[in-house]
Amino acid sequence: MVGRRCSGSCRSTSANKPANGSEMCTSIVEIVEADGAGKGEDGEWFKLTHSVVSYDHPHHALLEEAITIDFVNRALGPGARVAVELTLESAKELSSALIRAIEAAEIEEGHRLRNT
Repeated sequence: MVGRRCSGSCRSTSANKPANGSEMCTSIVEIVEADGAGKGEDGEWFKLTHSVVSYDHPHHALLEEAITIDFVNRALGPGARVAVELTLESAKELSSALIRAIEAAEIEEGHRLRNT
């Protein structure tokens, strides 16, 4: 699912905001269902329902733009959220690492199924 993430209140929180005052708000947002668990800021684990991947102004990383990944449970409200903000290069490395780990896990699961 793709949707607009920028509004009139969208302001870069980065110290690296362009001197000319221009802002880049993107409409790059991908939302997928997620089945797993996340550890919230209160230290408690909660069930995940969705992952949101976007490219826009980060809220905490000192970057002009970032890939942001939020793992959420919408039913539990805004406190049920685990978030990361990454540079494009870090996001690419994470994507590659995920692909390698998934491929290895699928091989492992295939061996396990054949041995049962």
